Amino acid sequence: MDSDLSDEALLRQLGERLLQHRLNRNITQRALAKEAGVSVRTINRVERGHSTQLSNFIRLLRHLGLLDNMNALVPEPALSPIQQIKLQGKSRKRASAEDPVKDNEAWAWGDEE
Repeated sequence: MDSDLSDEALLRQLGERLLQHRLNRNITQRALAKEAGVSVRTINRVERGHSTQLSNFIRLLRHLGLLDNMNALVPEPALSPIQQIKLQGKSRKRASAEDPVKDNEAWAWGDEE
């Protein structure tokens, strides 16, 4: 897939590819819809390049035997050795600010005036 393509063009390509995989497996839209738990209309729209919910797309990939290809789409992020040492078994829950705001004057009890 070409990163210069519009969203609509990418959706059409994905739809065409799903259609070809379905036909190569000799599965009707009705049979796939029943197996994946989506409507025939949803499959028809996806194969024509219309947008759909990500959960529906995942269901279709799963029932066409293509779910393992999701790793190529969004690979596991690699941590640097320093990040691995810092985390030591902890997984990141949020990103930190780039420049933390520091108070220029030290504060001590009794300085409230």
